[in-house]
Amino acid sequence: MELDQLQHFIRVAELGSITRAAVAAGLSQPAVSRALARLEEELGQPLFERQSRRMVLTEAGAAVMGTAREMLLLADNLREQVVDDGATGRVRVAAIPTIAPYLLPPLLKGFRAEFPHARVVVHEETTDGLLVRLRDGEVDVAILAEPFEGRYLDHERLFEEELLLVTAAGHPLQAKPRVRLADLQELPFILLGEAHCLTASVVSLCQQTEFHPVSIEQTSQIASIQELVALDHGVSLIPAMARDRDTDPARTYRSIAPPRPSRTVVMAWNPYRHRSRLVAAFMDHVRRSVTDRVGASAGRRGLSSDEPNPRTGC
Repeated sequence: MELDQLQHFIRVAELGSITRAAVAAGLSQPAVSRALARLEEELGQPLFERQSRRMVLTEAGAAVMGTAREMLLLADNLREQVVDDGATGRVRVAAIPTIAPYLLPPLLKGFRAEFPHARVVVHEETTDGLLVRLRDGEVDVAILAEPFEGRYLDHERLFEEELLLVTAAGHPLQAKPRVRLADLQELPFILLGEAHCLTASVVSLCQQTEFHPVSIEQTSQIASIQELVALDHGVSLIPAMARDRDTDPARTYRSIAPPRPSRTVVMAWNPYRHRSRLVAAFMDHVRRSVTDRVGASAGRRGLSSDEPNPRTGC
C-alpha cells in the first residue's frame, strides 16, 4: 500500500469523480484508475460504487476513509519533523469566522513576505469545530476568543477587543451623548446564528444588565449583519475589527458607556503535537503583528485599564 494510492482514494471520495481527481492531481485519468484498482486489489474489497455520474463509497470504503486520513496526517507530521529547517514546510492555521476575514489577511501577507517558501493552509471554523481540529492535530495554531472548553490545549492572550454598537445612520440613539446597554432594552437585535459563540456571548452580556435582546433576524456572517443594520432592521454589537474595514456611511459605530463590552482574543495550540520551527516562527509572527497592529488600534478606540470591560466570548 502506497501513500499516493491513499491520496488518490481520498481525492476521488471527496470529488466524486476519477476525472476530477485526476485533474486536481495533475495526472491522467488512467493513472488514478490504476492506483485505485491496485488499492482495491490489495484490500480485497471494492471501495467505490461506480454510479452513472458519481463515485460513491461502499461500506468498506467508508471504513477505510478515516484510517487513510490518519495515515496521511502521520506521514505529513513525520516529514515535517525530519525536514525542519524553519523556512520551508506547512503551517495550518484556523480562526473563527468573526476573526478570520479581518485579522488573517494582513497577518498572512506579512508572514509570506518573511517566509516565501512556506505554505500556509487556512481553516475557518466555529469554535467547536476549530477545537476538534486542534485536538486531532489537523491544525497547528488557532485564533479564537474566550471563553472556550479546550481541555489539554494551551493558549495565550493576544489582545482585548471592544464590541461596538452598530446602528443605521440617523438612528435615534445617535442623539444620546452616551449609550448604555440598558438603552438597547426595547430595540430589535440582529445576531449571528446560534452556531457562532458571539451570539451566545452577546446574549449573556445583555442578561448581565437584566434584559433579553429581542432577536428579529439571525445570519451567518458579520457582513450580513452590517447590511441588515444599514437597512434599519435592528442594531447589533460587533467586534471593532469589523468596523475598521467598513467605509459605508449608511452605518455608524460607537462605544457603549463604561463598562464597555469586549472580548479576549487568544492563540491556542495542542502541546501534545509536534511543533515545527516554522510553526514556532509563525506564532512569533502573530505575536509581533498583533502588538503592532491591534494594540495601537485598541488604544485609539479608548480601551483603558481603569475602565473594566465585561468579557464576552467569540
